[in-house]
Amino acid sequence: MIRRVGHAPRADRNYTLRPGAYAILPIQGRVLLTAQISDVVDIQLPGGGIDPGESTVQALHREVMEETGWRISAPRRLGAFRRFVFMPEYGIWAEKLCHIYDARPVRQLSAPSEPDHETRIMTPKDAVKSVGNDGDRLFLKRYFS
Repeated sequence: MIRRVGHAPRADRNYTLRPGAYAILPIQGRVLLTAQISDVVDIQLPGGGIDPGESTVQALHREVMEETGWRISAPRRLGAFRRFVFMPEYGIWAEKLCHIYDARPVRQLSAPSEPDHETRIMTPKDAVKSVGNDGDRLFLKRYFS
């Protein structure tokens, strides 16, 4: 059973399954994150959706590069969680199945290529306080405890 984090699904909504891969990236006693900038700043674990035909680890490498500009190595699966949310960029209600990994940031090759994303490096304590969803918070707390 994969733990649900956040709101329960609503009976009056149809949800589209959206699997994704996300990374905890420890770097020199801190953690590398992404900030999605819009009307508000949303701090997140770098990662995102798994494209058709793509493995979870392939998606993890691609998404971390797009959102942070960093190459990673040695990904190791930590677990997964589900959350039910509206995704305005796609206009859908989604059941996000979030596979969480830890990996080693190797080097930054570029700025993020994903529009409206910025790289952030924070202390674990600040990261736990700043991330925008309870699933990311849960895995960061576990990882750094």
